[in-house]
Amino acid sequence: MTCGACNIHCQRFGKHRNGLLRFRCPQCKRTYTESHRRTLDTMYISEDRAVLALQLLLEGNSIRSTERITKLDRNTIMSLLVRAGERCQSLMNTKMRGLTLKHIQIDEIWTFVQKKARHVRKDDSPQVGDQWVFVAIDADTKLIPAFHIGKRHREDTRTFLWNLYNCISGRTQITTDGLHHYTAGVPDAFGLDVDFAQLVKLFGEWGQHDDNARYSPSPIIEVISKVRTGNPDPDHISTSFVERQNLTMRMTIRRFTRLTNAFSKKLANLKAAVALHFAYYNFCRVHSSLRVTPAMEAGITDHIWSLTDLI
Repeated sequence: MTCGACNIHCQRFGKHRNGLLRFRCPQCKRTYTESHRRTLDTMYISEDRAVLALQLLLEGNSIRSTERITKLDRNTIMSLLVRAGERCQSLMNTKMRGLTLKHIQIDEIWTFVQKKARHVRKDDSPQVGDQWVFVAIDADTKLIPAFHIGKRHREDTRTFLWNLYNCISGRTQITTDGLHHYTAGVPDAFGLDVDFAQLVKLFGEWGQHDDNARYSPSPIIEVISKVRTGNPDPDHISTSFVERQNLTMRMTIRRFTRLTNAFSKKLANLKAAVALHFAYYNFCRVHSSLRVTPAMEAGITDHIWSLTDLI
């Protein structure tokens, strides 16, 4: 290290708080830190600690458990999550274009921000309360090309469907659940380039009114398949893969775990966590049945990305 003012060699002068070596000029007493690149261009923490913190969050740890393991402050962890989530969202918007996906399954998964719908007051922010994550997955490659976080309303449904339409090139088959917003939304977005069917599941009463069985799932008594447009293949009218993806989200995103205090307190943090999860799932996580990542199976990339590459 050479002093910029005196143009003489500097001496070692301890370490910076982030572990980088420091140097001091023996003549003018100026101090310097060894050359380095900031994590996510803005943060002072080392890349190794940042990757460890994100990996813990991706594996279902809470903010506070990640704080205890990494010794990073919880505010630093949340800031890291938001910045990484923004990059993952930008990556998804760039890479998920012009895809050839033949069998798309769509579903929504429920969560909430700050409080559940029954506790929301009139003067609360519209970001507070129930939130729904719209998810689309390709049954063949297991790729998730599009997602959207919002209310279970017509406007958010149409926004999600148009995002999905911009990702796909060519004709595709889409299967959704019985949400009535899809009935007109899918044909409006895809026009004649879609074979569209809805799978309506009818549930029984068990667990609905019995306090002793309030956490027991109601049994499915009937499944009705309704063809809406085109000529969908009956063998691919299914939502099994996207429902399994919902379970993956419940297991690996801590804020989706029910009956805990790990729920989202800000909508921005929820969006960042979901974007990070889907980008990691597409590019970094090897699917057990495919033996490669979904992005590799879809032809988007030719290798497994590391978490460092992702952020």
